[in-house]
Amino acid sequence: MLETVKYLIGAAGASGFGSKSTAEQVTGVCPDLRPVTAIITGATSGIGAETARVLAKRGARLVLPARSLKAAEETKARILSEFPKSEIIVMSLDLSSLDSVRRFVAEFESLNLPLNILINNAGKFSYDHGISEDGVEMTFATNYLGHFLLTKLLLKKMIETAKTSGVQGRIVNVSSSIHSWFSGDMIRYLGLITKNKCEYDGTRAYALSKLANEMEANVTVNCVHPGIVRTRLTRDREGFITDLVFLLTSKLLKTIPQAAATSCYVATNPRLVNVSGKYYSDCNEASTSKLGSSLAQAAKLWSASEIMVSRFRHDGL
Repeated sequence: MLETVKYLIGAAGASGFGSKSTAEQVTGVCPDLRPVTAIITGATSGIGAETARVLAKRGARLVLPARSLKAAEETKARILSEFPKSEIIVMSLDLSSLDSVRRFVAEFESLNLPLNILINNAGKFSYDHGISEDGVEMTFATNYLGHFLLTKLLLKKMIETAKTSGVQGRIVNVSSSIHSWFSGDMIRYLGLITKNKCEYDGTRAYALSKLANEMEANVTVNCVHPGIVRTRLTRDREGFITDLVFLLTSKLLKTIPQAAATSCYVATNPRLVNVSGKYYSDCNEASTSKLGSSLAQAAKLWSASEIMVSRFRHDGL
């Protein structure tokens, strides 16, 4: 009850920020980001677009990978209209395709740019069953496996950048408290929903994909829960029921600037130097689920992920 009251009134936690803090407020104390290059997935709308806008305001060079280049160009134009000196690069990326991830990384590396920040923000929630071109359930392929490979392939560049610049690299996985809704054998359930449509449950599949992001425990990375916010994530279920649900939970909803705050805080705040493997909510460290904090499950998932991405490796990519 006390935590709910703190959330509703926006009481500040140990970080000095709380649920009502905005992305602009939490980055007010960050160092000048002009030497920094950041890749932000899912930046064409919602939380990702606000994260990109605020980091651009603080001076960061942005790389915006997107499935829709038109949408990414529109995001770029909006940011440039507000901050004309921003450097923004739009690139093609479909996270549900491992080939597309490999092409993106190869193209990014050809630009010879540094990489200081990687924000894995893109997310998909679907009530309809789907399989990616690689034969993996679509929600898991987009929310986790694509980001897993993207992070894995970009790590070398981030390590090199940190070594030459002296600026610590940061990886931020945007997760969800819904990850705690999943229980059971992750690998078995993934196999079931990949092979059998009748076993598919949209909410459980989304929970699995977000739980997977919680467990990259052997990578220098932090996870964040942005809070409850209405974004385009629910676009394939817009209508009366969706509107009613959001109306009933309106007191718990964050604005998009508030929802982007934790990602920006974890990506930029000086207090988080050398902090990794943590889970943040409302710009403060929080507890994750028992399954999400299991090192044994992390190792199991990591091994399974390595097998999945190597299975679809193509020569030259």
